[in-house]
Amino acid sequence: MDLTSLQESYRLDEIEWAMLPGERPREAGCNARLAAHGKNPVARIAKIRVGDTTGFGISRISKEQAQKLAGTPVQEMFYENGAVKESFRVLEFPLLDWLGKFTGRSVHDLFYQPGVPPIKRKRIVPCYDTTLYFDELHLTDDLAAVEWMKREAQEGRDRGHRNFKIKVGRGARWMETRKGLQRDIDVIRAVREVAGPEGKIMIDANNGYTLNMTKELLMETKDSSLYWIEEAFHEDRVLYEDLKEWMTKHRITVKIADGEGQADPRLMEWAKDKIIDVVQYDIINPGFSEWLTLGSMLDAWGAGSAPHSYGNIIGNYVNGHLAAAVKGFEFVEWDHADVNGLDGSAYRIEDGFVTIPDSPGFGLQLDDEAFGLVRRESGWVVKRAD
Repeated sequence: MDLTSLQESYRLDEIEWAMLPGERPREAGCNARLAAHGKNPVARIAKIRVGDTTGFGISRISKEQAQKLAGTPVQEMFYENGAVKESFRVLEFPLLDWLGKFTGRSVHDLFYQPGVPPIKRKRIVPCYDTTLYFDELHLTDDLAAVEWMKREAQEGRDRGHRNFKIKVGRGARWMETRKGLQRDIDVIRAVREVAGPEGKIMIDANNGYTLNMTKELLMETKDSSLYWIEEAFHEDRVLYEDLKEWMTKHRITVKIADGEGQADPRLMEWAKDKIIDVVQYDIINPGFSEWLTLGSMLDAWGAGSAPHSYGNIIGNYVNGHLAAAVKGFEFVEWDHADVNGLDGSAYRIEDGFVTIPDSPGFGLQLDDEAFGLVRRESGWVVKRAD
């Protein structure tokens, strides 16, 4: 990538920060570990200005950090390939958005690598509905509970989804172990009916299973053709090797995915050794630039990349741009939520795919008036000292 146009005179002139409240279509319930996730995630947004060009994106930068960065030449912030240097990744997404707008290119196009599957080159990326939490725990009638979850899956299908990730592990905390496992199984079968034979179904136990529970569920749902099982139990090479051997013996081809929770660095080694199949470190932390390196390594090993992006709203949109650089990119994790002042309507979900806009940067629009109002009430602004 040619960054010679980033002259010394281009400096970080201004940084604004505010938290924009969001709203999901419905409240997200429990998972195997945690209580209800709620209906109102927030988008922590930093907006930067360099000359006449602005960029914005998710950021947890503090005002003190911003004061130290204001005035820094932007050419010092990027590597030659456009990735953001480690010291500046607290502003990674605003910087990438700015770079795209400055160069007139989408982030997707900035990082495109030859050899990426043609459909992803066309900015059409597989996605899945990640909203199927334990929303039916108030129901003791198992049939009614399964119907409840089936209706929620249908809501996702009506929004254009064909692929679904289901939270499982009800018996780890919220239900009696056997009853919880059976309800997990019944919900999986019900969601398969909604997804149809072509839809992909993933399950996420949030470390709520034992090895033997995992085996029992995989055997009982063999006819449901699960695509992957995520965080079945805490990261353990011995247990994963046992599970792989057992799956091979029983001709179960479900992929093993991990990396959201503890982001255990050993998972990369295990992916290289074919012990797990998909790595899921978060798209925000370690971030997009780090994922360029991780994805390249996983591609070389024949493993999948599926960055976690739940709960921050912006992750829905930025995740798919990585697909242009990573051949083994699996899915965008989609946690639908609306934010006053943030327009993501250029992203369209149809038949299980999200179309990534080709407009400069990440293709998101920020209402400056709405953002400014929240910033003045509860955020801050830092300007470069002349």
